[in-house]
Amino acid sequence: MKQVVQNYRTGELRIEDVPAPICKARGVLVRTAYSLVSTGTERMKVSQARMSLVQKAKARPDKVRQVLQTAKQVGVVETIHKVRERLDALTPLGYSLAGVVEEVGSGLDEFEVGDVVACAGEGIACHAEYVFAPRNLCVPVGPDVDPKHAAFATVGAIAMNGVRQGGVSLGDTVLVIGLGLVGLLAIQILKAAGCRVIGVDVDPDKLALAKACGADAALARSDAALEDSVVELTGGVGADAAYIAASTPSSDPMDLAGKVVRDRGKVIIVGMVKVAADWQVYYEKELSVVMSRSYGPGRYDPNFEQKGIDYPIGYVRWTQRRNLGEFIRLLGTKQINPDVIRPDVFPIDEAPRVYDSINAPKGRPPIAVIFEYPQTSSPKRRVSVTRSERQTEEPKGRVGVGMIGAGNFATGTLVPALKAAPGAQLRAICSAGGLSAKSAARRHGFEYCASDYQELLADDAIDAVVIATRHDTHAVFTADALRAGKHVFVEKPLALTRDQLDSVIEAQRESGRIVMPGFNRRFSPLSVSIRDFFLERSGPIEVLCRVNAGALGNRSWYQDPDEGGWRIVSEGCHFVDLIQFICGCSPVRVHAETIGGETPGTRNENCTVTMRMEDGSLGTLIYVANGDTHFEKERVEAFGQGRAAAIENWRVARLCAKGRTRSVKPKGTGKGHGLEMKAFVEAIRSGGRDPLPFDQAVMCTLATFAVTESLAIGAPVILELP
Repeated sequence: MKQVVQNYRTGELRIEDVPAPICKARGVLVRTAYSLVSTGTERMKVSQARMSLVQKAKARPDKVRQVLQTAKQVGVVETIHKVRERLDALTPLGYSLAGVVEEVGSGLDEFEVGDVVACAGEGIACHAEYVFAPRNLCVPVGPDVDPKHAAFATVGAIAMNGVRQGGVSLGDTVLVIGLGLVGLLAIQILKAAGCRVIGVDVDPDKLALAKACGADAALARSDAALEDSVVELTGGVGADAAYIAASTPSSDPMDLAGKVVRDRGKVIIVGMVKVAADWQVYYEKELSVVMSRSYGPGRYDPNFEQKGIDYPIGYVRWTQRRNLGEFIRLLGTKQINPDVIRPDVFPIDEAPRVYDSINAPKGRPPIAVIFEYPQTSSPKRRVSVTRSERQTEEPKGRVGVGMIGAGNFATGTLVPALKAAPGAQLRAICSAGGLSAKSAARRHGFEYCASDYQELLADDAIDAVVIATRHDTHAVFTADALRAGKHVFVEKPLALTRDQLDSVIEAQRESGRIVMPGFNRRFSPLSVSIRDFFLERSGPIEVLCRVNAGALGNRSWYQDPDEGGWRIVSEGCHFVDLIQFICGCSPVRVHAETIGGETPGTRNENCTVTMRMEDGSLGTLIYVANGDTHFEKERVEAFGQGRAAAIENWRVARLCAKGRTRSVKPKGTGKGHGLEMKAFVEAIRSGGRDPLPFDQAVMCTLATFAVTESLAIGAPVILELP
């Protein structure tokens, strides 16, 4: 399918041939008819991508701080590689469209194939021939609404949410400052609500459009009598509210709003402006300043947007989905008419030229642009990558590799490790949305990309798959790949539940293929040095892993119990495996506690786990999320037989015996990703032993499940090999 994409590093914008996204549960696959270019918002995004690296850094100081913190933790060289990988990735554009339902996902009965719908969301309602839209980001469009008008729904919902934030009602006078697309749609919504509207802008053409949209008055910002005009138009009272839809680094819109809004009025900010005001003016009038966040309640909530879990109408009357639906209703009653804004319509093939004209330094870009799409294509979920498209040649080897997942970790860490593994051939890469797979295929030399992982499983040229998707899919993809006769490298965790683990065990027994979870730390030269340091011991030892993991935001998918699992299961498994690797045996008993005296069943991330190993050794995992992230992240220590050893944040291992200390220093951070992938490929190529015995992977996974069980019952849990 055709999709408009941009390279964030170079700013290059083009149309790319991308696999069509798959249709997932509680959502619909939509064939796009029209998509809207919000010239203000998208012009800013495109312009930022065309900045130099220095300019990008100045525009996003928050990202610079993240890069510096990453460099401190993992080293400069690896950080530079990660940054380049992200900058070179193709990014989608667009966030508002209308089209026709092609497929309906499971668990959804309110849509049928052939329905016309409007879709919303950055990264979802893109400028692409096909998109997947979750339920709450998609609304039906009736026969009384032109689909071309329905493509405005997202921006209309943004304007509508701002109007609702103002709490205005019949007869109120509202100032709309900034007459771009959002401001002009807000005028029509305010008029439909029975308000009197005064538009303000610096552009005479936009003032004329405001009048066409129904504004009672349109005033030039440069007019010295503007404030007096507002006073006169409001009978000496002042505006009841000012709606700021401008985009400017200046605080002028807030200054103006403070002067012309009445006593105890409201100032609603929906645009990107400098939030600064004359304290005396706002204090004396006791003005309320309200921020309007996108298109309504539910925005940025993954449960609402991705899972389709609605808010009860008795508690949240106007969610973002209901705002979208109300905008469509107003289109049907003709109370809103986007045609008066005079949008320009172009075929999707002209997108690069259109964006160039929008971002031209001179001239006035149109308020809105609509892309029109051909209605003859069919969804294609596999796209070949020609040699001319590849930025690098793929390694040639005997082991054909397919990768499922094309996120930052997959492309920034695992793919480079694969490329460095002798004998690997990069055959295919897959992602559910298609674009990230195409982007990675171009950068790293894969022969083709896909959106459906079954394409890889059906490919006889693929001997092994590397799974680097979200945690809830690991077990399903692993079992399916094994039954398709593929060897499997699956990023941790191997499974999130006992049922999932059992399905993997059964599939591995049936196939006899290698299953290797991504427990990379055991392959680090530092870990090997400590294991070997204690190899000739005659008694048990103690191993301590301390992980200063840092807190995750509530919206992180890692925190989702269904998708990410608990962090001790999904991330702590690294260190459970490391302890069993150093000890040379598996855990047989697990006891876990959390800080704060929580009641049994609480899954606090600040957790201490003690494990009794088969040989009597003790392993302790101290996993904390409440520390200072500027402190070192990981430390491993081992003691016994008159010896002591430590790994310091994977930079150096210190081995101490008989009063002497020996240091081991690897290249880079020494976490073992390259060596782990090399061992995986070599085992397949040579038919040798599993680099990570499957029973150890199973016992490690069971131990993490036992942590949850131990917390629930407040007592140790005994482990048995299934």
